[in-house]
Amino acid sequence: MKDAVDRLTPLGLMVLALLREDDMHPYEMMRLMRQRHDDRLVTITNGTLYHTVGRLVRAGLLVEVGVDREGNRPERTTYSLTADGRDAVEEWVRRELPRTDHPAEFRIALAEAHNLDRTEVIDLLHERRSNLTGEHLIHSGGRSKALERGVPEQFLLEVERTEILLEVELRWTDALITRLEQHVFPWGADELFPLSERYLTDRKAARQ
Repeated sequence: MKDAVDRLTPLGLMVLALLREDDMHPYEMMRLMRQRHDDRLVTITNGTLYHTVGRLVRAGLLVEVGVDREGNRPERTTYSLTADGRDAVEEWVRRELPRTDHPAEFRIALAEAHNLDRTEVIDLLHERRSNLTGEHLIHSGGRSKALERGVPEQFLLEVERTEILLEVELRWTDALITRLEQHVFPWGADELFPLSERYLTDRKAARQ
């Protein structure tokens, strides 16, 4: 399982997470991901998506469950998530959510964090907060020492920017942890059911 998780690309992770909702064919996957603006996080093209699905099947994370053909449309192969595929989503999010050295992966882990239990996400965010605090201390302390040594500020602008961005992210992380702890909003599939009318409409449109 570790090897499969290590080889997962961000797009592969998002495909697996999408199929936790239901079995789908790649065309539906692509339409849903674009409807949800997932292309903010990863590049989604026909070629990359079909290639990714093929890799996930070979890795044993997806399996073909049927082939449909309607009218003059080309055949559409439907895929289902395997138990290993479901586990891979959770393991990938667990690995990336607390990390501070993979900013692109963190955005995707945050987008898919709802695949983990609320309590586990809170614990992982606390771990991330600790890592952010350590980075902030390094930057703020290093900048202060540099100024004391007379280093001109023009050479420290990037350090200053990083220090301020870390302060902002720490405040946001604290606020998110509080909202999760106080159950300010629903979390996970169990708390969202029954499915909204909009969700069902989007799924229907994506299948056509």
